[in-house]
Amino acid sequence: MDLPRARTFPGLMDEMAERYGERNFVTDFRRRLSYNEFRAEVRQLAKGLHALGVRRDDKVALLMGNQAEWLVIDFAVTLLGGVLVAVNTWWKHSELHHALGSTDSSVLIMVDRYLGNDYSAAMREMGDLSKALPDLKHIVGLGDDLLPGSLTYDQLVAMGNGVDDALIDAAQALVQPDDTAYLLFTSGSTARSKAVQLTHRGNIENTHGIGERMHLTEHDRMLMPTSMFWSLTCVNGLFAVMSHGGSLVLLFKYDAAELLRLMEVERCTGLYTLPNIALAIHAHPDRATRDLSAWRTGTARSAVIGLMYEMGAKEMISGYGLTECYGHSIDSDGYDPIETRMRNAGKPLTGVELKVIHPETGEPVPQGTQGEILLRGYVTPGYYKNPERNREAIDADGWFHTGDIGVVEEDGSLSFRGRYKELIKTGGINVAPADVEDVLLAHPDVQQAVAVGVPDKTRDEIVAVMVVAQPGRTIDVDELLAYCRRTAAAFKVPRFVQVVDASEIPLTDTGKIHKGRTQEALTKRYQALHG
Repeated sequence: MDLPRARTFPGLMDEMAERYGERNFVTDFRRRLSYNEFRAEVRQLAKGLHALGVRRDDKVALLMGNQAEWLVIDFAVTLLGGVLVAVNTWWKHSELHHALGSTDSSVLIMVDRYLGNDYSAAMREMGDLSKALPDLKHIVGLGDDLLPGSLTYDQLVAMGNGVDDALIDAAQALVQPDDTAYLLFTSGSTARSKAVQLTHRGNIENTHGIGERMHLTEHDRMLMPTSMFWSLTCVNGLFAVMSHGGSLVLLFKYDAAELLRLMEVERCTGLYTLPNIALAIHAHPDRATRDLSAWRTGTARSAVIGLMYEMGAKEMISGYGLTECYGHSIDSDGYDPIETRMRNAGKPLTGVELKVIHPETGEPVPQGTQGEILLRGYVTPGYYKNPERNREAIDADGWFHTGDIGVVEEDGSLSFRGRYKELIKTGGINVAPADVEDVLLAHPDVQQAVAVGVPDKTRDEIVAVMVVAQPGRTIDVDELLAYCRRTAAAFKVPRFVQVVDASEIPLTDTGKIHKGRTQEALTKRYQALHG
């Protein structure tokens, strides 16, 4: 299918409504919206946001689970030329404070609770918000426990009743393809997540290529069980499907049985999945009783493509990508032989250049030789207000240095081999070791903490740690983990903890912690216990 004419979010919305107006665009746990209905809701909310004072380049943060309103807010903000700040729903108060403060967010639209997380309580922990977050001028709430002074979502929508269409049409006319549309967060080697800038053009053009590799059409229905704030969902999945006129089915809360039910009831032809989800649905007893005959495509890691094929999804694609590079930069083709899709991530998308270099010399390495993966083309303009990191990540020739290890095969396909960076990849989530270590070090019994990733059959890696007790204290592992669960996002909670003496922490010749030997020791111990 040809690329849409539009290169902005609101332009794409208008074009798809014109072409596929009465076709279903999004289905969530409560309702269904056609392309026309979606556009009408977006425009009404945009009027409300305009009345609230949202203008070009304003940052509007969104803290919400997988529901249709997430998409309505996304397109209403960007229609006005604003920037949507997608906030991680697993974060606690300190992480929320960092996200809102570091992005200069002036408006926060939030649910009060989601999946056991109490966001209203987390915001109250920050104290006087006028001092804690001086740039935050308005909070819009959904739910029963709203913060003092908050507007309700319905009130915001109603505020648009007095706004003329011409005002928002004029705002939309100023939106340009290379304007920033999103600030999405990604972990790094430091303790704080970084905000990645992504443009309207990159979201649409790059992901259209992903949809082409899946051979999507307006008849496809894609189930999205992954969180909306992830680039896998709000970049990769959303625009791959939308640029082809297809439909999105949002899973509000991940549950393997509910996922399988929706696949049958909604006649989903595609599924975006992660290794742990793939393994869970393959092993689930309900799979044998569900009609999955409509399912043919979607994305998954090459390691689980075979399982998807076994379940009847003959055209699933594998891929490689990062938030900084619009979800995926490399993808296989759904028509490639299954053996190929099981072996590697595929070839660069149209408009993407791939290079593998020696990490020390910076020179390209021959095919078949591993080195650092570099990408050029659809890459972020940079991290928001982080010039130092931008200089490190993007060189003078526009190459984005991923820090990942890969091999280019003879046919030009990329085989992903691992990470030069210390990021832990657990269940599809990038976790910075420093994030985990900071949580542990805040506990009064912990003197030292070292976090690494160790291989795991179902999650790629798990977060494993060595911890050293404060002098005169002992560490109760169960109590320590309970503390972590209370104070940090779930993905930062270690799954394997080894209490050691300070002398047992591996060190380099210069006295620094040797992460490689720490990982080896924890991996050996973990495998001895768990096989």
